Amino acid sequence: MELLLALFVIAIIAGWVDSIGGGGGLICIPALLWAGFTPLETLATNKLQASFGSSTAAINYTRHGLVDVKGQKLAIALTFLGSVCGTLLVQQLDASLLEKAIPVLLIAFALYFLFSPKISDADKHQVISPPVFALTVGFGAGFYDGFFGPGTGTFFMMGYVALLGYGVPKATGNTKLLNFTSNIASLLFFALSGHIVWLAGLVMGIGQVIGSYIGSHMAVKHGTRLIRPVLVTVSLLVSLKLLLD
Repeated sequence: MELLLALFVIAIIAGWVDSIGGGGGLICIPALLWAGFTPLETLATNKLQASFGSSTAAINYTRHGLVDVKGQKLAIALTFLGSVCGTLLVQQLDASLLEKAIPVLLIAFALYFLFSPKISDADKHQVISPPVFALTVGFGAGFYDGFFGPGTGTFFMMGYVALLGYGVPKATGNTKLLNFTSNIASLLFFALSGHIVWLAGLVMGIGQVIGSYIGSHMAVKHGTRLIRPVLVTVSLLVSLKLLLD
């Protein structure tokens, strides 16, 4: 009972962080390993509880007009497909190359979000078309989430801001929609594998709902002033953890 309560509180914190800047897995995965779950149980259970948080944030951002669900149909489909492909392929390939490359990319993204004058609440110039975005960022980041995972939200955010010209709040909302898509794709795979610890995942899922609801409301209210520092901090922390590992 005490263990479940601890995981519940941790999930609230992770949900808050993830709904604003991503990186909730950086909190929940170590917590699940600390609780004694096997690596496969940890990954599977994390996808279950994360799906609660990403869906809550996506719904809240949609209600506030920050997500164009109809306009994201192709991105949703290709993100789902990418996540499935990544989840299947990771069983066959060594992820060590990604482990070395991703921290460098995340640090670069953090510096971009920290210093770029383009980062604001307002939409800017669009560099690529939505179909090209869906094929490259949607499929690519979805594949990465299924294959490896840490920092997926940052890749989606970077694509929406730098390539589609979205303002930060709108980019955050659409990021959570695609995050939920990639989470669900991996979750379906793990559900078939039988590695999900359902009780822990559902208890943490409730915590995720609470944290994500609070965080997404705060992000809608404060916009770039809140999202930028959280996103930069999370990106650097994920990079640091991967480098230390």
